[in-house]
Amino acid sequence: MTSATQSTLTLTPNKEFARLATDEQIERAAAALEANGIHTLIAENSEDAKRLFFELIPDGSEIFLGSSVTLEKLGIKDEIDQSGRFDALRPKMFAMNRETQGREIRKLSGAPDFAAGSVHAVTEDGHVLIASNTGSQLGVYASSAGKVIWVVGAQKIVKGLNEGLRRIQEYCLPLEEEHMQQLYKMSTGVNKVLIVNREIRPNRTTMIIVKEELGF
Repeated sequence: MTSATQSTLTLTPNKEFARLATDEQIERAAAALEANGIHTLIAENSEDAKRLFFELIPDGSEIFLGSSVTLEKLGIKDEIDQSGRFDALRPKMFAMNRETQGREIRKLSGAPDFAAGSVHAVTEDGHVLIASNTGSQLGVYASSAGKVIWVVGAQKIVKGLNEGLRRIQEYCLPLEEEHMQQLYKMSTGVNKVLIVNREIRPNRTTMIIVKEELGF
């Protein structure tokens, strides 16, 4: 998710968007995502989700991780970045100087073999919404990554696009603002939003829906 306005700091997250979807809603969303070209797996819990995730990525794979509380909570981020099993791009990028090596950083993250993260809303009719402050992860999700994997808590399933946009503004943004303030003393904002209606490249994008509340 340039800086949010000062009023963002006082927003209270709308807990309406924290409720887990029912099994029927999950199945409906999964079927719609499949029809829209996004392969969908359903995990019963966090352990199951982590297992499914690593079954999708061969050892040694080049992978870019978008910022994701979900991947952090599942331990996926640390496994990718620290295990030595993968060619993790984010540690390389963070080790570089943004002022003098900006071009190299952009090229390094521009077209990874794998990109992984989470999303902010999934509609029951198979659309995906991702909001961003800088947009750094949106290009790889939309087009340039070879394969994309999203891990998504079942509380992120909503009825339709309008409700998805409301979820971003009324629930995700206040929580992300608090998160960014705690970590970096910085504000955030919904500056760019990617809406994926359909994936046209076969076997490119996989979503793992987890029957737990994960991330924002």
